[in-house]
Amino acid sequence: MIATLALIPAATAHASSPKPPALEARQWILIDTSDRARLLGHEVSTSNPMASTTKLMTAYLTLHKLPLEKKLTAPPYHPIAGESLLGLEAGERMSVRDLLYGLLLPSGNDAAVTLADGVSGSEGAFVTKMNHEARVLGLDDTSYANPIGLDAPTNYTSPRDLAKLTLALRHDALFRKIVNTARTTLETGDHPRTITNRNTLLLNHPWVNGVKTGYTPAAGNVLVATATRKGVTLLSVVMGEPTEASRDSDSLALLDYGFSLYRREQAVRRGERVGSADVPNAGVRVPLVADKTVEATVRNTQHVDVSLHAPTAVEAPIHRGQRIGTATVTVEGKQIGRVAAVAARAVKPAASGVVASVDDAIPGPRIVVWLLVVAAAAFVILIAAALVGRRSG
Repeated sequence: MIATLALIPAATAHASSPKPPALEARQWILIDTSDRARLLGHEVSTSNPMASTTKLMTAYLTLHKLPLEKKLTAPPYHPIAGESLLGLEAGERMSVRDLLYGLLLPSGNDAAVTLADGVSGSEGAFVTKMNHEARVLGLDDTSYANPIGLDAPTNYTSPRDLAKLTLALRHDALFRKIVNTARTTLETGDHPRTITNRNTLLLNHPWVNGVKTGYTPAAGNVLVATATRKGVTLLSVVMGEPTEASRDSDSLALLDYGFSLYRREQAVRRGERVGSADVPNAGVRVPLVADKTVEATVRNTQHVDVSLHAPTAVEAPIHRGQRIGTATVTVEGKQIGRVAAVAARAVKPAASGVVASVDDAIPGPRIVVWLLVVAAAAFVILIAAALVGRRSG
């Protein structure tokens, strides 16, 4: 038997929803990373310059194509004024792992070119791979012109595509670790380098855990950010911000708004009744209760359901706390927890005649009941014998 109990009706969870924030960004998106639900967005599929968030694709290809401990030789690189650099010298050798840190924390353009050469042998061949991978991932609003993010007519993306690419990257544990690093020291290369993450939200807010900044004159300020609170991880993208300050404040406003849409609930409490089962040889139904509590974090629009999987009938004797079935907690069909459904009380088999009556009336083990019955019968026999003897006398 399967019984489904809807414990939290979504329609009545909250009388009103929080008001979305007013932002300065040209476009934005807010995503729940667990189910990819879009919580908020504006011009999510409009393509615009993306600045150094281009390096997310550079990182994606590197993680899929190169061994982390392999050392790459930095090619000559001639930056223009204002470029962000790791500071590699031509001919310097550095591990792929350290180059990824140099790519994603200080946003080193020289690290990007070194990785591009390491993957494909040349920057041009690497850009071909970038665009091919964009098609594979379904980044329909995206085109790449270089592995760095410098402004070019064919280097653009949308908030939706940046979110989609970041979700793909988050499957990689090293990527999640790198973008959640405030600062670190790189030991490979000609000398140690201590680098700091340009994502200032991560430095100032412990619940922010990624991912990448960007800026060019055409793109303005861009930020892809992830954050975790209440057991939920959200991903925000802002593009076309006028300043770094608005980039950060808008990202925080988006994330705060997103987290306000969630609540923590006890989907099932320990000892809460989740169903019952028939006990034919006792003529009763035994209540089934959860043996522990399951908590869930859910959006205001989501349903929490509890399904009982248990036999339609069980035979006595049943001990209190005996496992009879399983209660499964789901949010919008996705399982988030399971608990044992146990008997709320003990049940004995039904008996007949005098013994049954005495057994029902007197608590305790069956052997004690039988001894009491035998003693009572013996007492009745003795009284009867005494009466017969008195009449005889």
